[in-house]
Amino acid sequence: MVISNKSEYALLALLELATCYPNGESLQIREIAVLQDIPNRYLEQLLATLRRQGLIKSIRGAKGGYVLARDPRTITVLDAFNCMEGSDIVVSTSETTSSTIEGELIQEVWQEARQAANAVLQKYTLQDLCELRAIRKNKELMYYI
Repeated sequence: MVISNKSEYALLALLELATCYPNGESLQIREIAVLQDIPNRYLEQLLATLRRQGLIKSIRGAKGGYVLARDPRTITVLDAFNCMEGSDIVVSTSETTSSTIEGELIQEVWQEARQAANAVLQKYTLQDLCELRAIRKNKELMYYI
């Protein structure tokens, strides 16, 4: 399984917004784009999708930008992935295209793999990713003598 650029960039943007959530600060598109090295025009499209799906809100005005619509503890990686890719891609039911026993077995294994992937993606929230990032950054700052 491969994560698409669309989903990866959306998660990166959401991670930046989750970082600002405790302070109530909004981020503008160009700020997120610079922080995560995402093309502006592409990011605009991604943020529009996230907004339509209710994961983020836009704030108008001079101090405007984007904020998370909910607490980062309540937004899972699966929520973000489903928002960008569509939930039926990840959670679709077994659709056997083959009427052979082998084809059915392959579909059953694939369905089990999708369910396992969903379980992992559902397990992690944006807050978890923020905390894991902070831990890794602290490790990078450690000096060894």
